[in-house]
Amino acid sequence: MASTVPLPDGARVGLVAIGRNEGERLKRCLRSVPAGCPVVYVDSGSTDDSVAFARSLGMTVEPLAAPNGFTAALARNAGWRRLLELHPSLAFVQFVDGDCELDPAWLPRALAEIEGEAGLCAVFGRRRERFPQATLYNALCDDEWNVPVGYVEACGGDVLFRVAALRQANGYTDDLIAGEEPDLCLRLGREGWKIRRIDAEMTRHDADIRTFRQNWLRVRRSGHAYAEHVARHGDAAFPDWRRQLRSIVLWALFIPALITGVALMALATGWTDLWLVAALGLLVYPAQVVRLARRKARMGANRRFACFYGFWMVIGKFAQAGGVLRFHWNRRRGGTHRIIEYKR
Repeated sequence: MASTVPLPDGARVGLVAIGRNEGERLKRCLRSVPAGCPVVYVDSGSTDDSVAFARSLGMTVEPLAAPNGFTAALARNAGWRRLLELHPSLAFVQFVDGDCELDPAWLPRALAEIEGEAGLCAVFGRRRERFPQATLYNALCDDEWNVPVGYVEACGGDVLFRVAALRQANGYTDDLIAGEEPDLCLRLGREGWKIRRIDAEMTRHDADIRTFRQNWLRVRRSGHAYAEHVARHGDAAFPDWRRQLRSIVLWALFIPALITGVALMALATGWTDLWLVAALGLLVYPAQVVRLARRKARMGANRRFACFYGFWMVIGKFAQAGGVLRFHWNRRRGGTHRIIEYKR
């Protein structure tokens, strides 16, 4: 990227970066921070040289101690609280994940937007994949990041937050292993705060997803997030998250159970017509893949990506169901939730 645009004079902004064994990705991340911007890097048990590299740049490092397991929420909370201990006059905190690189012009643009609207608790821009053409899995991530410009319900991990809002909400919920940003945004929304996605380049993210298993785990994590969000907030949960959870249950649990029940009846009764009913039931899945792929193609995607998108939107329901079931199993037995890692 080009050299970083200087921050406005008197800008009261600091940055929190979080990471765990990000290697070269973290080096790009920390090098992209504007000169003069206070930084706290929170490390979640890395075994590479992440801590040493951050210290070599003169940045404050907060090694995270987490006997019950690491979470991004816990790391971000440790980061912004340490940042404000060191720089109590800061009014804004830019969060960035260690696998992301800041766009050179992002912070000045974001500061101008959030300072110009008192009711905004957070602004974020376009997060892009660094190598969207490397794999179709990376392309899926890049498509996911492209949310509409304007007021939105929630943000992602890379975001500029107003300190007053973070203090009011007491930050993120430490024990959430996924979906911590929507949880925070939901609580802030109840207090009247707004979140806006602006039309500006923000970060480049390096997902580096190369295998089916990696993407399966990533999607499984989203299912866990949907289940926990709805379980925690009930009817107050985001409507779209409740809808997503119902869709997971329908496509990955209810319909397969129904088809299996019909097949068992066919075995028990010998009625051949029931086998036909079961076979027709299975056809709803490829039909759904085609429907979603055609819709994506009409939105401008090329045929190859559209087909891949349709496939993952359907097969991914089963991965998400694994996350849903894992959440409820751990909740029922009173166990702790452990992060679902997909990075190599």
